[in-house]
Amino acid sequence: MKLADISPPGQTVVTGSLLFTAEDIIAFARKYDPQPFHTDPEAAKNFVFGGLCASGWHTCAGWMKMFIAYWAKEHARLLAEGIEPPKLGPSPGFKKLQWLKPVYAGDTITYSVTLIESRPLMSRPGTSINLTANQGVNQKGETVLRFESTVLEFD
Repeated sequence: MKLADISPPGQTVVTGSLLFTAEDIIAFARKYDPQPFHTDPEAAKNFVFGGLCASGWHTCAGWMKMFIAYWAKEHARLLAEGIEPPKLGPSPGFKKLQWLKPVYAGDTITYSVTLIESRPLMSRPGTSINLTANQGVNQKGETVLRFESTVLEFD
């Protein structure tokens, strides 16, 4: 079975929602993006965002966390139905990454993926490349994250 068989091009799949707590924002930022508006709630009040907000990389990591959890459940569901799940592999990259709005402490971001196209790779028989549009939307319905990515699929 191919990915396009279970998620046709143009169909958006919600992969999950993630609550961004102040504690999580600060812990992530201390390790990976230690700017004051990510690590210090008081300093963040005087910055352009007006409050503690998540690193854009944190919001991207949230997308991956929700996608991996979604795919594990989908994989198990397909196996339980006697269907061989698509063999998805690594991503050769992404483009058009946009952090459109800050993600503040207390925001819940709902992530999704939409298959745009799937095509065989002529240079690697038995391998396809899938192009996806991905996004995160906050509880107000505002898109906070958007990017395109590719993922390899093996026969």
